[in-house]
Amino acid sequence: MKICSMLLVCCLLSGIAFAQSKEEKAVATQVELLRKAMVDADKVTLEKVSDEKLSYGHSSGKIEDKTTFVSNIVNGKSDFVTIDLSEQKIAITGNTAIVRHTFSADTNDGGVAGHVKLYILLVWGKSGGQWKLLARQAVKVPA
Repeated sequence: MKICSMLLVCCLLSGIAFAQSKEEKAVATQVELLRKAMVDADKVTLEKVSDEKLSYGHSSGKIEDKTTFVSNIVNGKSDFVTIDLSEQKIAITGNTAIVRHTFSADTNDGGVAGHVKLYILLVWGKSGGQWKLLARQAVKVPA
């Protein structure tokens, strides 16, 4: 009986440790909006969740501003067929949120099918009560 009680307490404590705050949930919602907008090539949502000063870094080293990022998604230059995010962690300090996750996607860039698996760092800023994407950097998952 003592072992069952201890296991129950451990399970409850671990659940508390992994519970997201209200702000973490808000950021997670924005990350999901971004993911879906990238797959759907949804210009309105991409512009809404991205800050005007967005710095969007690719694993190739290429850096895009907001206009280029949105344009490349909408015109199909960067065509995401599917995007799956895993192992997401969110840390918030004041009005800044740092999100890390593993990004797996099927692509069709320029009509050429492909697959990418990357580690992503997103930096979100809260302004006027809204979380907006300030920066993104991707790196290739080591082999």
